Amino acid sequence: MVERQIRARGIRNKAVLAAMAKVPRHRFVPQNAVDVAYADSPLSIGHNQTISQPFIVAYMSEALAVGPEHRVLEIGTGSGYQAAVLAELVKEVFTIEIVPALADRARAVLKELGYRNINVRTGDGYKGWPEAQPFDGIIVTAAPDHVPEPLVQQLAPGARMVIPVGREYQKLIVITRTPEGVIRRETLDVRFVPLLRDDPQPGR
Repeated sequence: MVERQIRARGIRNKAVLAAMAKVPRHRFVPQNAVDVAYADSPLSIGHNQTISQPFIVAYMSEALAVGPEHRVLEIGTGSGYQAAVLAELVKEVFTIEIVPALADRARAVLKELGYRNINVRTGDGYKGWPEAQPFDGIIVTAAPDHVPEPLVQQLAPGARMVIPVGREYQKLIVITRTPEGVIRRETLDVRFVPLLRDDPQPGR
């Protein structure tokens, strides 16, 4: 998986490659999908949610540009796989999942695998995790139709957010918060499940 799907497509960050090689992806998929856990595609994890394609997990992790002393926020825990990859890269991960059953399963799997630097919260990720801010990186693994301002405000100066934005199809956007303002760079065309909210309000 790492050689053919990730390194061959241009991922060069050694820590990201090592994390992708280490985290057992098959532990994060349903039992009926274990045989295809390392396939070059997203997979259903139930509740109309997916575990992202391995390349996308690696690409987003590399684009975040984080290191061992950093604290990162993830919106959309899902299976917990992206959180585990991040936990190999940074000091502490905060991750939020709106579907209680997925949050509970991710919490259990991550505990079984021995991760002690991941904090899982069940709830609406749109507003982030205010009491734990600022974050050295924010990664969003479900797609809103606009960039949530509360997440931008929770970025530390110089930090990045990697987020898919759009409706049916999205652009993967890298946002950097600088003293002069926000820098926005569009990268890949992607397709993620929508970002769910407890109380969706247009434009907010």
